[in-house]
Amino acid sequence: MSNRDWQAVRERVRRFVIDVVEPMEPELDRATHESRRPLMESLMARAKAEGLWALGHPGEIGGQGMPFIEYARVNEEIGRSFHAMQALGTLSLQDSLMLLRHASPAQRDRFLPMLVEGRVVPSFGVTEPAVASSDPTQLRTTARLVGDEWVINGRKWFTTGAAGAAYTTVMCRTDEDAKPHDRFSMIIVPTDNPGYRIVRETPVLGIEGGHYEVALEDVRVPRDHLLGPRGHGFRIAQQRLGPGRIFHCMRWLGQAQRAFDLMCRRMHSREAFGGPLADKQLLQSYVFESAADIQASRLLTLDAARRLDEGSDAREQIALIKVVGARMLHDVVDRAIQVHGAMGLTPDSPLDRMYRHAREARIYDGPDEVHIHSVSRRLLKAYRDGGPGVDFATLAPRAS
Repeated sequence: MSNRDWQAVRERVRRFVIDVVEPMEPELDRATHESRRPLMESLMARAKAEGLWALGHPGEIGGQGMPFIEYARVNEEIGRSFHAMQALGTLSLQDSLMLLRHASPAQRDRFLPMLVEGRVVPSFGVTEPAVASSDPTQLRTTARLVGDEWVINGRKWFTTGAAGAAYTTVMCRTDEDAKPHDRFSMIIVPTDNPGYRIVRETPVLGIEGGHYEVALEDVRVPRDHLLGPRGHGFRIAQQRLGPGRIFHCMRWLGQAQRAFDLMCRRMHSREAFGGPLADKQLLQSYVFESAADIQASRLLTLDAARRLDEGSDAREQIALIKVVGARMLHDVVDRAIQVHGAMGLTPDSPLDRMYRHAREARIYDGPDEVHIHSVSRRLLKAYRDGGPGVDFATLAPRAS
C-alpha cells in the first residue's frame, strides 16, 4: 500500500474507535472478566469484518504488515480508548514479534497463529514485588536446568493479563556466575502449568486493569521453552521495550487528544459568570498549554520513531519521550478535569479513569527517574574533561 492508503486506514481506525469502541466503554468498564469476554469478542469480530485487524503484525504471520512508522502513527488513534488495542488485535504485537524472532519452531507453531488471530492473549513477567525492578539486575526469580527441563521458582507482579493468558514470558535468573546483565534469560511458561498460580489481582489506583501477582513454584517446562540464547534476557527485553515505549507514547497522545477535545467542548457548552467558559482568559491558557504540550510530545515521539525505523537504537530519544509523554498526558488530562469541575472527578466522563492511567504512566516501563538518570549521565559524559558537547540534531556527542 502507498502512504496515502495507510492514511486512509488510519482515518478508518479513528472512526472505528470513536463510533464503535468508545460507546461501549461504560459497559466494558463495568463488566466482570467473564461478562467482558463476549463484549470484546463482538468488537474483535467487527474489526476483522472491517479489515482493521492486526494492522501492525507482519504479513508472514497473518497480519497486515503496516510499516513501522505508519503503525506508530495509527497508535495515536488506537490510544483514544483503553479497550481499542484488544478490539483491533494490536495487544499481542510485541509478544508476537518476540516469538517470531526468538522462539523455537515448535513454540512459534504453537502460539503465533492463536496470538495473531486473537484466540489467546500473552503476558509478560518481569517486575517483582520483593525488589526495586527499576534495577532489574536484582530480580530473584530463578530457573535451573535439570535434565531437559527448566525448574522455575519466584514471584512476579504487575503481570498484565496473566489470568486470561495462554502463557507468560518470564524473565529468570539462569547464570549466576555471568556478568550482571548476562545472568538472565526469557522462558515461556504456559499458564496451565502445575505450579503457576495467580496470587491476586493488583488494582492500580482503584482500577482493576488486569494486572496480577503470580507465584511460580517448582514450575517445570521443557528446555526448548527458552526464548533466544541463554543469558540474552536483557537483550530481548530491550528489543521489546524500545518500540513498545514509542507505541505507548503515541497512544498517550491519543488519550491527550481526547481529553483536549472534551475540555474544549466543555468550555463552549458550560456557562459561568455571565458567559461561556471559553471566554475566560485563565481557561484559555489551559488550551494553549495543552496544545503546546501535545504538539511538543508528538514531534519528539515521531522523531524517535523515525530514528528507530532508520536503524538507530534511539535510546536517548526513547527515554526522553517516555518522560515527556507521561508528564504531558498527566498535565493535559488534569487541565481537562479542572475545566469539567466536579464532573471530571466522576465516571460521568472518561477523565477520571484517564487521570489514573496517566499517573501510572510515570512508573511502568521504567519510572521517570531511571530514564532521567540514564539520559543525563550520557549527555554529561560528552562534556567531561573539556569534551565537545552534544549536538541536538542527533542527541549525540559532537565530532571533535
